[in-house]
Amino acid sequence: MRAPSVPFALRRPAGSRWPEITLALVTTAAQMAPLLFLRSGDGRPWHWWGYAVTIGASLPLAMRKRAPVAVLLVCATFSGLYDLAAPLARQPLWYGTLIALYGVASVSPLRIRVPVFLAICAIGLATVGSPDTAARGVVLYVTAYALGRASAGARAEAAALAERAARLERERRIDEERAAERERARIARDMHDVLAHSISLMVVQAEAGPVVLDTDPARASAAFGAIAGTGRDALDQLRRMLTVLKDEDGPRAPQPTIHDLPALTRQVAGAGLAVTRTVEGEPRPVPADCGAAAYRIVQEALTNVVKHAGADRAEVRLCWRDDTLEIRVVDDGRGAGKNLPSGGNGLTGLRERAAACGGTATAGPREDRLPGFEVRARLPLAAPEMGVRA
Repeated sequence: MRAPSVPFALRRPAGSRWPEITLALVTTAAQMAPLLFLRSGDGRPWHWWGYAVTIGASLPLAMRKRAPVAVLLVCATFSGLYDLAAPLARQPLWYGTLIALYGVASVSPLRIRVPVFLAICAIGLATVGSPDTAARGVVLYVTAYALGRASAGARAEAAALAERAARLERERRIDEERAAERERARIARDMHDVLAHSISLMVVQAEAGPVVLDTDPARASAAFGAIAGTGRDALDQLRRMLTVLKDEDGPRAPQPTIHDLPALTRQVAGAGLAVTRTVEGEPRPVPADCGAAAYRIVQEALTNVVKHAGADRAEVRLCWRDDTLEIRVVDDGRGAGKNLPSGGNGLTGLRERAAACGGTATAGPREDRLPGFEVRARLPLAAPEMGVRA
């Protein structure tokens, strides 16, 4: 059977009790000490009842954290009984009540602390013997209540700051994880582009070399030289990627840009595919990420032509618009290429690269309905400025 819930103000989780026990003993001793030197109104020694109510008004503070409201009521009741012990005494028992009231004000909800505070003020006013003492008591009660509320506000603010710091830390970790995921995806795309492009060219050239080895030694030698050059280029790019992965503070080679497209088309042309490049409009500077994306999109498109299209010709078209760069890679293939293995990430990588810099990319049959395939991409440009030609 489930135990009934208890309001937080009436019962709090118990931690170490020694601080509260020490507070209760110190308060009792401080309240008791003046009584040792006082006498009742007729000059006789202090009655035992005076010591009893003093202990009753202070010692319950040892349970203040477990039952703050109950402790306050007990302390206030014993303080009110003080006048029964010595009606003419000049030492009110305020310490225990004030400390207990501070505790209730600092931990109790509004619906509990306000009625209790008003009840304590009423008890104090009803049991004191003079207007001066009553006024002093009200001031002390209000002060204790205000200090308790200030303490509660400080704790709430500290808790809010701690929660905010924890939330920011969680958000920072999430951002770092997302950044790491994006970086892993970028590295995977780069490695796919480098390996797929280079290995495809090497396979095509390696297959063409033996065919002309006897009939055209010069062409065969050029094919084998192209294989070696493509392999070295692939190794250099992979080495740069691995260096970045191993040492974050190490030097970083620049990413290929749109200005490297002529070299790319020449490299692909060495594999026996006739590649032309046309430019429309006035070239302008492009953001670094868009420049790298443009290069990789063209590289992946040409790699797919070599691997799968069975094409004789391919054309790379760059159309510079007012605010966008349009890229089209068109081939005349019929889908009877070398049937090389596909990594499965090519077309997806095209779209991801374009989307990463705010653009789009699509792939499909040619718009002019002629045989072949076409890759289309639109990338955003920087604001028009004096630029250099691509």
